[in-house]
Amino acid sequence: MSDAAAGLDLPWPVEGQTAVAVAGAGVLGLRGAQQPVPIASVTKVMTARVVLRDHPLAEGEDGPMIAVDEQAAAEAASPGESTAPVRAGQRLSLRKLLEVMLLPSANNVARLLARWDAGSQEAFVARMNAEAARLGMTGTTYTGASGVEESTVSTAVDQLVLAREAMKDPALRATVALRSTTLPGRDEPLRNTNTLLGRPGVVGLKTGSGTAAGGNLMWAMEVPDGKGGQGRRLVYGVVLGQHARTTPAEGLRAVLESSGQFVEALQQKLPGVLAALASEQREWA
Repeated sequence: MSDAAAGLDLPWPVEGQTAVAVAGAGVLGLRGAQQPVPIASVTKVMTARVVLRDHPLAEGEDGPMIAVDEQAAAEAASPGESTAPVRAGQRLSLRKLLEVMLLPSANNVARLLARWDAGSQEAFVARMNAEAARLGMTGTTYTGASGVEESTVSTAVDQLVLAREAMKDPALRATVALRSTTLPGRDEPLRNTNTLLGRPGVVGLKTGSGTAAGGNLMWAMEVPDGKGGQGRRLVYGVVLGQHARTTPAEGLRAVLESSGQFVEALQQKLPGVLAALASEQREWA
């Protein structure tokens, strides 16, 4: 971005690494060493992207019905990871499974979708890494579809590239904006772990937390575009490594808190910067 953004005072997280960009204006800033670190369930954004690349969903379309296999059902009771209570033989639409994977962050559903898409999780992971390479995500290595493996690593700036691409897919964009979803036969809704969705302008994306990873969050928000009308500009952010080596719950709390302060400041201050940019563009026109 231009000099208009240089003096923008924002509460950048003091630990880990952060990357923020504004659609149509470029990178707003980077903080922290951009070195590969575990990203936990932020991984599922790439899982969703690859599945939707292979099986696109049109607006309002639920997609093919997919049978829950014995493995996904058994893994619903796996200790130490986030899962969803799916049953063997249960048939759910692709859109519903994407919601269950992305909102409550169900690892068993991520692996189910990987097997359904590519025949095995290993074959699917190869597709994930090929897509990362195509996007130029040179600091990224995927070793599973769910993110539970500490060997799945990336950088904030790499995940920022993925955030921008992910939000171009209407089905993915609609899914990550949901605050909850339901499963047939279950009264209690499955809630989105991304509680930033309750803040003005926030429209996604995905949390991730683990002991090694700490708290991680890929987020997206809309702000006024600075042109004086009703237009909105999309802003992407990635925060990694908040309170790493504590507990997943502590890391998640920390990343939601630091990111919440950041998006609130952006909502207040960025429209003025975008207005200045629009003015500069008019002067050069």
